[in-house]
Amino acid sequence: MLIVADDEVLVERLGELLAEAGYAYDTDPTMVRALDAHYDVMIVDQTGENLETLATLRRKALTTRVLVLSSIGSDADQAGAMTAGADDYLPKPFLPARLLAKVRGLMRRHIDNAETIPFGRAQLDVRRYEVVLPRGKRVSLSVREFDLLRTLVARPTVIYPKAELRTRVFGTEASESTVDTYVYYLRKKLGQGVVRSVYRLGYKAGSIAP
Repeated sequence: MLIVADDEVLVERLGELLAEAGYAYDTDPTMVRALDAHYDVMIVDQTGENLETLATLRRKALTTRVLVLSSIGSDADQAGAMTAGADDYLPKPFLPARLLAKVRGLMRRHIDNAETIPFGRAQLDVRRYEVVLPRGKRVSLSVREFDLLRTLVARPTVIYPKAELRTRVFGTEASESTVDTYVYYLRKKLGQGVVRSVYRLGYKAGSIAP
């Protein structure tokens, strides 16, 4: 996730909220990193310059979901943000729970758009909650198993802390051990290499043996 703002107080507040919810994030007041790093979601503090940059990035095929924060809050202001390329809009000041709800919604929309997701020589069939192996065999997963694997595969180079996976896939009421349990289920169905453990950091997408 990327926070785009030059207000240090706002950046600090957003960072604390996201970290407490288990999300990893970067900050960049200029949006320069947006195209190169392929973020799932950007939180953009509205300025005229930021909206112009967002519109330019959309023309360059930026697919990241964007939440714009604004101190204005009028219908016209929201329309301007959406026209520039925002996916959602939140007036300031905002309740932390409302911000996090919007972030979760954008995360789901980012992942849910595709019908199939490549995973090495295999594919994830989003409609059927199945993994299609290289020789055509299909392995059915539960909804939670599939959501966990899809989250990892969507950003295969990212190491996800358990707390972030818990928040994204299972909700904040689940324990971190729930993540370990579902990793075990995935490995049992698809092989030990399907999810990689990174010591003291978390999990990342692995690979499926041919």
